[in-house]
Parts: sequence; C-alpha cells; structure tokens
Amino acid sequence: MFADADPQPSWIASLFVVGAWTYVGAGVVAWLRRPGSLIGLLMTAGGFAWLVAGLSNTTIAALEAAGQIFATVPLALVIHLLLAFPSGRLRDRRARATVLAAYAVALVGQAPKYLFAPGGPLSLADRPDIADAGEWTQRGVGALVVLAACWLLAKRLQALPPERRRVLAPLSLYGIAAVLVIPLGSLLGEVIGDPVARAAVQLFTLAGVPVAFAVAVSRGGFARTGEIEELGARLGEEAGGRPALTDALAQALGDPSVELLFRVPGEEGWVSSAGVAALPPAASAGRGVVEVELGGEAIGAIVYDATLLTRPEEIREAAGVVALALDRERLTVELRASRARLVETSDAERRRIARDLHDGLQSRLVLLAVQAAVAGEQADELRSGLETAIDELRALVNGVMPAELTERGLPAAVEALADRMPVAVALDLRPLDRRLPPAVETTGWFVVSEGLVNAVKHARADAIAVTLASLPGERLLVEVRDDGAGGAAVDRAGAGHGMRSIADRVEALGGSLRIDSPTGGGTRMTVELPCGS
Repeated sequence: MFADADPQPSWIASLFVVGAWTYVGAGVVAWLRRPGSLIGLLMTAGGFAWLVAGLSNTTIAALEAAGQIFATVPLALVIHLLLAFPSGRLRDRRARATVLAAYAVALVGQAPKYLFAPGGPLSLADRPDIADAGEWTQRGVGALVVLAACWLLAKRLQALPPERRRVLAPLSLYGIAAVLVIPLGSLLGEVIGDPVARAAVQLFTLAGVPVAFAVAVSRGGFARTGEIEELGARLGEEAGGRPALTDALAQALGDPSVELLFRVPGEEGWVSSAGVAALPPAASAGRGVVEVELGGEAIGAIVYDATLLTRPEEIREAAGVVALALDRERLTVELRASRARLVETSDAERRRIARDLHDGLQSRLVLLAVQAAVAGEQADELRSGLETAIDELRALVNGVMPAELTERGLPAAVEALADRMPVAVALDLRPLDRRLPPAVETTGWFVVSEGLVNAVKHARADAIAVTLASLPGERLLVEVRDDGAGGAAVDRAGAGHGMRSIADRVEALGGSLRIDSPTGGGTRMTVELPCGS
C-alpha cells in the first residue's frame, strides 16, 4: 500500500487490523444510530477494505495478490465518505462521477505497479519503467480526482449555514489530508526519513478518518440534515417499500407527534389526513406550524413539537423534501374529505327529518289522541289507532335519528338504546370530556345499534357488552361484544347491508373497524374514530 517501502515489521500488519476494526466499530455505531443512513455501511465497508489491503504484508501469494490489487481502495473510500456525508448518498452526477473516478484510479491505476514490478505474485514481466510510469500516472490522475473532490466540497461549504460550515470544513480538510498522505509518501520520506515511521504515520492518519466522521455526525445538526436527505430517498422508493408519509417524516425529524394537514378543494380551512376539518394548534400549546408549498401554492402544513424542534429552518427543509409526496397524498385526503362531507350532509338531513317528524306530525298525532280521549268511549277505537301510529312514528324517528343523540349526546343515546333491547346489555360508558362532532356521534350510535341488532337477531346472544371510551390522540373507542354464534365479517359473501354501511361510514371518517368473530366464539366489533375538531 505504501510507495517504495521496504518490507514492514509485523507490528505494521497489526496496525492494519486495528485500523480496520476502527472503521468497522465506527460504522456499526453509526449504522445502529441511523439505520437509514449509508455512512455506517460505507465505514464498515472501509474496514474490510483495510483488511484486504493489509494482506499485501503477508507471505501467502494469493493473499498478497489480493492486497496489492486493493491496496489504494481505502483512499477512494475516504473520498466517497467525504462527498456522501452525512446521508451516505451522493448528491449529484458530479459527485458520482468523482467517486467513480476515484475507484477507477485505485483499482485500474494500481495494475501497472503489481503487473510489472519484479518478484510480485502477479508480475507478468520485470519492467520497472512501466511500473514507475503507472505509479506516476496514478498519482497524477489521483491528484485531479482529489482536486475535483475539493472543488465539490468547497461549493457545498458555501451553501451551508455558518454553524454547519464550522463542522464540515475541518472534516473535509482532514479527509483530503488523509488521502494525500499516501501519494505524497516520497515527501514524507524526506521529512521523516524512516520508512517504517512514515508507514505508521500514514496508517494512523487514515485510521482517524472514521473517528472524525463519527464526531462530525454528532455535531452541528448534521444528524438531522442526514435524516432529512434520507427522507427524500425513502419517499422515492417503489410503492410497495415506501413508508407512510407521516411515519417517515416523524422518523426524519425525531418527533413522533408530527402531524400533516392538507388544503383540499371544497374546504375553507385545513383538513386532517382523515379528511375531516382541523385547526392548527395554538402556539401556546407548544406546537409549531410550517406550511408546505408547491409551485407557490400552499398545499399543506407540518405541525410539530416546537419545544423539541427549535430550528424552524429544518422543518422548512423537510417541507421542501415532502412537497411532492404530500401533494400525491392530498388526492387521497381529498377523496376522504368528499366522503366525509357526504356522511355529514346525510346525517344533517336525517336530523332535519327527525326534527320535523318529532316537532310536526308526532305532536299533532299526540294532540289528536288527547282530544279523542276527551271525546268519550265511542272514540276508544280512534284513540287506540292514534296511539299505535304514535308508537310507530316514534320508532321511525329513533331509527332516523334518536332525539337522545341530538339533544344529550352519544352516551345517553346508547343507554336509551340498551334499555330497549330484549337482552341485558352491560354498559361501560367512560366519561367523555366533551360533546363529539355530530358525524362522530352519529357513526358511533350506528355502530352500537348495528352491533346490538346483529347480536340479538342473527347471533342469538345471551349477553352483550358495550364500551365507549376516549383514547389518546383524540380518538373514540366504540366496542360491542356478544357471546353469540359468531361468524360475522364485513367482506364475507352474504354480509348484510348494515355492516357494509358501517364499514363505509367508519372509513369515510378516517377510522378503523376490526371484527373478531370466530364461529361459535361470539363477536367483538371494535371501532376507533378520530374526533378532533
């Protein structure tokens, strides 16, 4: 690996092992801390490159040959690390071309040195003149590659904010110096004199590269920058391997509470990913909001924990990365919002019809029944008919939209519904901190109603239990359990219209429906609904 060096003592070979494990150790630590980054993988690969390069110091011909072929690959890998820092991915064509040239110089440019040097295991001819020419060619082209890397690093430094420039500049200078230590070996020989000491300096300098990278990654916000760069790569993967946008953004920013809001046609304000109206939280709640723009138009917003992420420019950088992905997801949210509007419009119409029936026709029928009672015994038949009509109308009103639901809320409506069941219903109605949005209350009531009817009519259950509870993240839990025949499923052939309607309602509000119904083992229907406003 070292130009014009005499055979090295055994401790020099051991330095290769120490250097290799330095690379591998730093790479594994980086890999574990940021699995999405390729920096850890590159440093680990650098460790193995060191081990192979160190084989040139062995006396086994095959291993010595491998060491001679890969002798300068660790130098190319240092340039790769410098241009790929901190994400591990090369940014553009110029960086990729420079790294490719570095590996070409390391592998192809090395060939004359071992093919025409005397006494080597791969020597084809004793032509020291060709070997020397090849060495100087490798040095010259390698110098051009190093200059290209320096230019790219300088351009990158100019674009960085000052605090990050203070971290990247020393790292870049150290990395370039480490690369130049090898081709400038002859100059080192004049300064140091002792070839063994020169080899030790070269090894120690290169072995310090992964340590320098590990220190740089932990400073100056580069870890977050790397995660944001990796975010773009992850969102560009094939659809099957692409992560959910919110999850990928939360991981990149290191904030699990990240939320995405959208601007969709037909909605005046913000819309959540569930397609329901949402308001950005106030600044007093410790939350921050950064709008996402595409083509000069606001298409969404990132809501984050402002006490955790104190650098809004990082959020704006992430906003630029996710803009296209967010615009793609906005089409799905627009469809959900449209379906949610249909549900809300339908429920509003139900409430209007129920109110008109209750306040109009039902009131007049009750008045007629009272008048018939006053008229005397000859009106008994008329009174009986009116009372039957009133009962049927009351049942119809409850089916369209129960008065308890609109006037007193979901828990009261569930209690009233349970009281009318021919089977005892155990209720676990945990206190809700407020009235829920009308669409959520109506959907929750239909879930309970459908569950109770199915338990009594189809499953022939002897015991039924209903649970209402608030979940973290402003979500409502609705659960109906019975000990009936089981075998219920939404997607099964012959599934009733009621269950399919429930599934559509829940999906339209961005909720989830789960049915556990083994044959003969009862049924558990669990629904979670977002209930934020």
